[in-house]
Amino acid sequence: MLRILRPVTRFEIDHPQARARVDHNGRRWDVQLTYERDAAGRAAGTSALAAAVARVRESGGGRAHLWISRPEEADDRMAAAAGLPPERDLWELRRPLPVGEPWELDTRPFVVGQDEAAWLEVNNRAFAWHAEQSGWTLADVQAREAEPWFDPAGFLLHEVDGRLAGFCWTKVHADRDPPLGEIYVIAADPAFHGRGLGRALTLAGLDHLAGRGLTIGMLYVDADNTPATRLYADLGFTLDHIDRAYAADIGPG
Repeated sequence: MLRILRPVTRFEIDHPQARARVDHNGRRWDVQLTYERDAAGRAAGTSALAAAVARVRESGGGRAHLWISRPEEADDRMAAAAGLPPERDLWELRRPLPVGEPWELDTRPFVVGQDEAAWLEVNNRAFAWHAEQSGWTLADVQAREAEPWFDPAGFLLHEVDGRLAGFCWTKVHADRDPPLGEIYVIAADPAFHGRGLGRALTLAGLDHLAGRGLTIGMLYVDADNTPATRLYADLGFTLDHIDRAYAADIGPG
């Protein structure tokens, strides 16, 4: 018997105390789980996740990925029971603004319609190892440019002899109380490593955010990225909370 699978890109699983929303972004299945942080809520969450994983399998399988903010051991057990073990931890770090540390680095703002190709080349080379930031396409950049938060003035580029050497892309969370200024993406081209660009680019981004009136700066960093976590600690960032990714390759069924 030939089983024909219809292409599915989005679906929801509803339980009385939990909901799983699943979207396929072209690379993987992203699961968003809403549940109460108690025993009954996690039991419902396990059921919703298990149903979501089964639906992914029926839809041809693939990589399933879930984020849980401020996870507890009970959340680890819930995700594991549905077949999604922990993959990595992401730290949200914060510090007061302004920083007050001097820095020197020539930067200019990103120009829409001009700088996308050069930025993609540097970003994808700098994050070749990264599960989410690597392999970006022009469509990915244009989707961010269409977001209401996008501000090219806060997308800082550093060039050396006309070549993009590094960048600091900032983002303002105006809906937070108080508003937060984020270092959204930051990197130096691997060809320019060892020149101290990471620190200077971070300071440039934080000073830009402070100039916009933000009093709290924040960023996300992988917990196992030791060079980055050391740099940010030295710059006065402290841990606000942990977000944990859970993931597994789901075979077709």
